Amino acid sequence: MQDEADLVVVNARVLTLDAERPRAGAVALRGGLVAALGEEPGEWIGPSTRVVDARGATVLPGIIDSHNHVRLGANPGAVSLFGADSLEEIRRRLEAFVAATPGGDWIEGEGWNYAALPEGRPHAELIDEVCAGRPAWLFSYDVHTVWLNTAALERLRVSATSPTLPFGHAEVRDGRLTGWVHDFAVRGIHPRGQAYLEGVLPGYSLDAQYERLATNLRDAVRYGITTIVEPQNGLRDLALFERAAREGVLRSRLIAAVIHTPDGDGDGDALDDIAAAVASYQHPRVALGPVKLYIDDVVEPHTAAMLAPYANFPGVGSTFWDPGDFAELIVALEDRGLQAFVHATGDRGIRTALDAFAEARRRHGERDTRHQIVHVECLDPDDLPRFADLGVVACVQPRHCAPDISAEWRENVGAERERYAWAMRSLLEAGAPVAFSSDWNVAEMDPMIGLYSALTRADLEGRGAWNLDETVTLDQALRAYCRGGAWANFHDHDRGMLRVGYQGDLIVLSDDLEALTPSQLLETFVTHTLVAGEVVYGD
Repeated sequence: MQDEADLVVVNARVLTLDAERPRAGAVALRGGLVAALGEEPGEWIGPSTRVVDARGATVLPGIIDSHNHVRLGANPGAVSLFGADSLEEIRRRLEAFVAATPGGDWIEGEGWNYAALPEGRPHAELIDEVCAGRPAWLFSYDVHTVWLNTAALERLRVSATSPTLPFGHAEVRDGRLTGWVHDFAVRGIHPRGQAYLEGVLPGYSLDAQYERLATNLRDAVRYGITTIVEPQNGLRDLALFERAAREGVLRSRLIAAVIHTPDGDGDGDALDDIAAAVASYQHPRVALGPVKLYIDDVVEPHTAAMLAPYANFPGVGSTFWDPGDFAELIVALEDRGLQAFVHATGDRGIRTALDAFAEARRRHGERDTRHQIVHVECLDPDDLPRFADLGVVACVQPRHCAPDISAEWRENVGAERERYAWAMRSLLEAGAPVAFSSDWNVAEMDPMIGLYSALTRADLEGRGAWNLDETVTLDQALRAYCRGGAWANFHDHDRGMLRVGYQGDLIVLSDDLEALTPSQLLETFVTHTLVAGEVVYGD
């Protein structure tokens, strides 16, 4: 190395995740790239070189969070219902919020769990009294369901004869509205739904959206996330990311997926519009990536598409697209050079997506499409080898399988289908490309929690571990968070591992990961985050 480095990390246990050189004691960065790896850094250090002392701790490639809702995740003005394990506790928190905000209008809340409710289903009348006449908008923890009280139904002018809304479908039972609005993730986070909500809910104003984004982006670098895949956007949402970059808040790299829904083209989600934008959009920190699609909903309210009836419910859920139409959609994406990013949780939903990818391959021949299926929660074993055969990425969220989150899921699916629930190890052993992610704010953003969950499948107190055949090793989990995410997003040539010439995206941790027990991972934190060779978090 002839020139001095811009920055050198010394006294480190570098896990490069590169088979050609898996370990090093120091790493040098110059011009935003990895310039050298080795043990003795003296020759790289000059008068202008910044030196970061890792103090014997692990250094990793930057984390790639392949599914993270930084744009809308977590509303600081909402009452938190996370962890409320009963209807009584939900009511208590709402009552306290009302008392603390006298004279307020909308009550916005987030995080309620289906398991806390009678029969696992929300109803307006359950919260009317404690809301004291104020309209209430309460998100479930998975942000797929909205719980409205009677005042909110009236404010939004929802009727039993017109239950389809810009942001979802209101349930009608026995001719009456229940206050349960489903399909929010498909309709409410679509540009049409958002445009409606911006004029209704304080938490959805453009200024509020930006403040949420800014907070989440600061957390991302604090947690060592150097590339974020924001999974659900309209083309107009790029302006928020560009503002964050101008104001110095966006310090990670960001890949924005663009949503396309079964409702038809328009409002920024037409395939030709998306293809033109992907081909032309240029920004130093923001890229346009795949097309976000939904094939089914979620298991907890029995709306995911299943091959056989739920264990505790007579239905099998439904798909948002007819399977034949969905296959044609995937063919149309490939015709335009676009990558699919498909939400699928039920075994029939997953199979429908795989069948569509197989039909596109039959028509087009083998291509490097790297289509992704996000969540892959309830996998039929017959479909396990198809991920590798078709080159389809399984984008999995390890924390979702923890028992404190998955209890209702397991009851609904039933014991007979548990063996391939969140089948992380089986997918890896079958040769499938696997990328890990947080799905913030459905679960915590911190990758250390994701690592812990992938290794233990227990709650954060170490309790209730289940389906241990699907745990993975620390090395496998790190690769899924780094190399897997890079490959899934067509960046395996420049990030995901530490190799000379790759991007200078890396993190320094507080401890030596390989010396820790799984529970000690939860006490580990990032001391420095570097993006393009620049320290964006840490002293």
